[in-house]
Amino acid sequence: RVKLEESGGGSVQAGESLSLSCAASRDTSSSYVMAWFRQAPGKERERVAVISGEGGTSYADSVKGRFTISKDNTKYTLYLQMDSLKPEDTAKYYCAAGSLIALRTMFRDSKKRLGFWGQGTQVTVSS
Repeated sequence: RVKLEESGGGSVQAGESLSLSCAASRDTSSSYVMAWFRQAPGKERERVAVISGEGGTSYADSVKGRFTISKDNTKYTLYLQMDSLKPEDTAKYYCAAGSLIALRTMFRDSKKRLGFWGQGTQVTVSS
């Protein structure tokens, strides 16, 4: 029912910044938890950041202090500000929305894809 579309990816050098956006087809903020995931070819999917319907946030240890997740409920848009990028951050980044139980399930199992997902946007960080 909800369509998500990521944008803002690109190629940068280590230490630079990128800002990703995820536009939703309708309001999701009041009903869903939203999150950013990333996956590199041949690698396991990783949880990057999460934001609750009330605005609470959580981050993977690998990005704490460098990435910031936020949302604009009026614009139906989720954001991920990425600073001090490292080559290890290179991956395809996806936004997702779903119930808390769906998100918790995906946190436990990196192979499951529940709720609503975008097509992803590529981030490449060169050394």
